[in-house]
Amino acid sequence: MQKNTNPKANLPQQQVALPYKKSIEIAVKSIKSRFFRSLITTMSLILAISFYSYIKTNSLIITGIFFSENKTAIQQLSHLGYEIPDNGEAYTATPKERWILVLSLLVCVVGIVNTQLMAVADRFREIGTMKCLGALDRFILRLFLIEATLQGFIGATIGSVAGTVIALLGSLFKFGTVAMIFISINDVIMSITTAIFLGCFLSIIGVLYPALLAAKMQPVEAMRGKD
Repeated sequence: MQKNTNPKANLPQQQVALPYKKSIEIAVKSIKSRFFRSLITTMSLILAISFYSYIKTNSLIITGIFFSENKTAIQQLSHLGYEIPDNGEAYTATPKERWILVLSLLVCVVGIVNTQLMAVADRFREIGTMKCLGALDRFILRLFLIEATLQGFIGATIGSVAGTVIALLGSLFKFGTVAMIFISINDVIMSITTAIFLGCFLSIIGVLYPALLAAKMQPVEAMRGKD
């Protein structure tokens, strides 16, 4: 039997490693092509982050009103059931609000996982084709993570701004201009920034398991999984 003397024939097949710019382009196209499914994922994130941002901004407003020493506004806080913080302490959310917030964020993550698992099932052939063309496991993982980060950033930005605006308008209606005068703009900006980072983090956490499943999928299994 004649041996193959070509040294290249004994080398493993070279796999494709695409640059990050190309990965981002593919991720953006994927989001556009699955706009309504992406919208469902983004909406759950918007609602959760807007609630988080609302609570944070509301706490800043209440703290500002208390430090303003406006007796009328402080009396209104007491009538509305808010616990007045001790001197020098900032107002924090009640245990009930914290539990509701944790549950809303948990539901958000579960919704993202469920949506991304369905997305993986719908993209069997796409994943299989990329793997047959030599795409590395880390490229598939990177693709899902980039999509999740983009969705998380968009949803968290909308949600954080919406929650902050709702909290400010509600406080303006209840307490008047005193709610706006004594609130720190830097604290509000920091609250929005924190909410955006939290939204991106939740989106990435929610996509990790589906992304790992997609990355470990065998090309043949993916190609015959779904038309």
